[in-house]
Amino acid sequence: MNISSHDTILFTQQGSIGTLTFNRPEVYNAMNPELIRAMRDVTAEIVASTTIRALILKGAGKAFLAGGDVGMFYRERDTIVETVKPLGDALHEGIKNIRNMPFPVIAQIQGACAGAGLSVAMAADFALAAEGAQFNTAYTKIGLSPDGGSTFFLPRYVGMKRALELIMLADMFDAKAAAEMGIINRVVAPEQLEQEVAKLAERLSNGATQAFARAKKLINQSFITPIDKQLDDEIAYFAECARTNDFKEGVTAFVEKRKPHFEGK
Repeated sequence: MNISSHDTILFTQQGSIGTLTFNRPEVYNAMNPELIRAMRDVTAEIVASTTIRALILKGAGKAFLAGGDVGMFYRERDTIVETVKPLGDALHEGIKNIRNMPFPVIAQIQGACAGAGLSVAMAADFALAAEGAQFNTAYTKIGLSPDGGSTFFLPRYVGMKRALELIMLADMFDAKAAAEMGIINRVVAPEQLEQEVAKLAERLSNGATQAFARAKKLINQSFITPIDKQLDDEIAYFAECARTNDFKEGVTAFVEKRKPHFEGK
């Protein structure tokens, strides 16, 4: 399966690791309609891939994603109400695709990570940020309420009161604070960011992909699913995993006291 690249979204694949690069470096990867639609379309293709076992999200140039293109908002300030719904739907399809990938997704964050860019980072399963990365919810600074899943992810990561603080005050916070609040996993030196993300992606791509996919489903539904249903689904997915070759390899490797060689099947 050949996954498309666009001017604003680039995709490459090395072995079982895919890399999606937001590609508007001249404006810190601010999200215009072309980038948003490309993110929706490319992530839909990636979801359907049978060869990818880990995905890296990154930004070209100095930033991860600086959020929505405020210059565009200004130019279209009198007509944006007419276009916001289809564009928002496209953004949200992309966010859902990222969140529902049947394999781990890692955000590689440097520079600015704001607005909908923060939503993309929070939709990923893992997020590593370089020292010096700067985060901001941003929306209320220009008189908007959040989109992109910010109001879904933030309360789950940081609690309701801190989420309201981050959204209403919209103060900048650094990578260390993001890690302390649970928004990202860890902070690394800028010169080590790409290497550390690659190491994590390699480790995850060699893991039990079928188990990872079902664990993601369970975690995704856990805040809105009654305990009886959650426990039923846990044992159902456990049984599904028990049918996989990865399970057979895992228990065999354990008994033979060797490292398992999972193939994601």
